[in-house]
Amino acid sequence: MSHKEIAVDFAGDDQQVAIIRLQRAAKRNALSDGLILGLRDVFQNLPASVRAAVVDGDGPHFCAGLDLSELSERDASQGVLHSRMWHDALQQLQFGAVPVVAALHGAVVGGGLELASACHIRVADSSTFFALPEGSRGIFVGGGGSVRIPRLIGASRMADMMFTGRVYNAEDGERIGLAQYVVPEGQALVKAVELALRIAENAPMTNYALMHALPRIAEQPADQGLMTEALMAAVAQSAPEAKHRLQDFLVGRAAKVSKG
Repeated sequence: MSHKEIAVDFAGDDQQVAIIRLQRAAKRNALSDGLILGLRDVFQNLPASVRAAVVDGDGPHFCAGLDLSELSERDASQGVLHSRMWHDALQQLQFGAVPVVAALHGAVVGGGLELASACHIRVADSSTFFALPEGSRGIFVGGGGSVRIPRLIGASRMADMMFTGRVYNAEDGERIGLAQYVVPEGQALVKAVELALRIAENAPMTNYALMHALPRIAEQPADQGLMTEALMAAVAQSAPEAKHRLQDFLVGRAAKVSKG
């Protein structure tokens, strides 16, 4: 599994965590079509041992957005198909086989924020800044950002970022929901891998439910969501691994929750 602009490493004794690194540091990891298709292919072909993944960017920036040097004139139908290609690729992160943690630093801008929003957990170091400059460039988000980002911060905040070019730093980004963790500069990858290793220890069906069922439940009417929850709970607790874990807890072999 290789792509000239993506590096894949592994962490954990059994290579349970894949570390997927964008390798276009000279272009601030700007997203070309080739890079997007490479991400799609990597996530579609993760080894069976992998139970969580981390997305990182080489160099001082996570991802500075769309590679505008590749922006070509398209008619409306070509534009729709191009956007749908990005949608398909980022769906492989959000609704793929394993939970994904983003290790954010430097620029998380435009398409970079769209990429980050497709991940399940976002860790920002203190150098991180978030922006959506599409409004000033005469374009609109096309990689799923108009769906995912408002679910993190609300439509009005996203509109403000695009209307005015507002930039959020790491701390303010965490406050409004663009990230769940803020760490000192240079520590995002360390924290992201730590979280991914912890996630990899969960029962696979619980992780699957959190990735695939929870976001859909959140969009359903309450009565439908409760039914979906009941069905998912029944499936998760019927898995053999869940039964073993519950038994371990009941006989005192599992750690109890304590104050952090």
